[in-house]
Amino acid sequence: MNLLDAVESSSGVARVATLERRGVRRHRIADALHRGTLIRPRRGWVALPHADIELVAAARSGVVLSCITAARRRSLWVLEEPEYHVAAAPHARGGTRPGAHVHWAQPVVPRHPDHLVDGVENMLAIVSLCQPFEPALAVWESALRVGLITKTALEALPFQARAREILSIASPYSDSGLESFVMPRLKWMRVRIVPQAWILGHRVDFLIGARLILQIDGAHHVGDQRTSDNAHNALLMINGFHVVRIGYAQVVGDWPSVQDIIMRAVAQGLHLAK
Repeated sequence: MNLLDAVESSSGVARVATLERRGVRRHRIADALHRGTLIRPRRGWVALPHADIELVAAARSGVVLSCITAARRRSLWVLEEPEYHVAAAPHARGGTRPGAHVHWAQPVVPRHPDHLVDGVENMLAIVSLCQPFEPALAVWESALRVGLITKTALEALPFQARAREILSIASPYSDSGLESFVMPRLKWMRVRIVPQAWILGHRVDFLIGARLILQIDGAHHVGDQRTSDNAHNALLMINGFHVVRIGYAQVVGDWPSVQDIIMRAVAQGLHLAK
């Protein structure tokens, strides 16, 4: 087996023991290290010089990338990531990545020693304990939406209470992370709210009551998408619906103003069928 191909197939970072099990001779590894075609992040690990720096750092520190860092690497919705998040078993020995947030957590699903990015289930468990409720819910719903995991599979795992609470309301139907913020924030109003309702040929983010629509504009609300949204917006209005459009900054940083608008609209009966 070609040594460099074997390392490349492991995302550019591999355990020496695994390479040897795959038929690579130790002297070939030593020779590659001597010639500089491989580097040694840590004893028992080798990497290609151009390998993913996050994976190399994880191997060097004896941890796995986890929590919102692992979520971001899977292209899930993450509110913000001011520092790297990594995980290690409570009894683990060795270094940790400088400047990283380390979660000394027992995994829900056993971690394979070759893996440098935590499994989806472990990632979600740590997110539930690390992040505020709404950003954590957004990550969970993002994972469900893209099909990384199913709710049925998650329900079979021994999660802690916080994760169970998130799982109880998580849905695969939120179209963006911002939508995951809205349902918990409006639940107290005791008005029927349908996410991703299909109305007049298009989905709307939230149908409140029978006639009030809440649309959340993310980064995709530009160009052709904006033109299409505006056309649907007009169609909704001439058919008796009332549309409230809000953006990222309002959901994340000015929710009281958004809530005030919705409360006043409901008070005026704009959500009621005519």
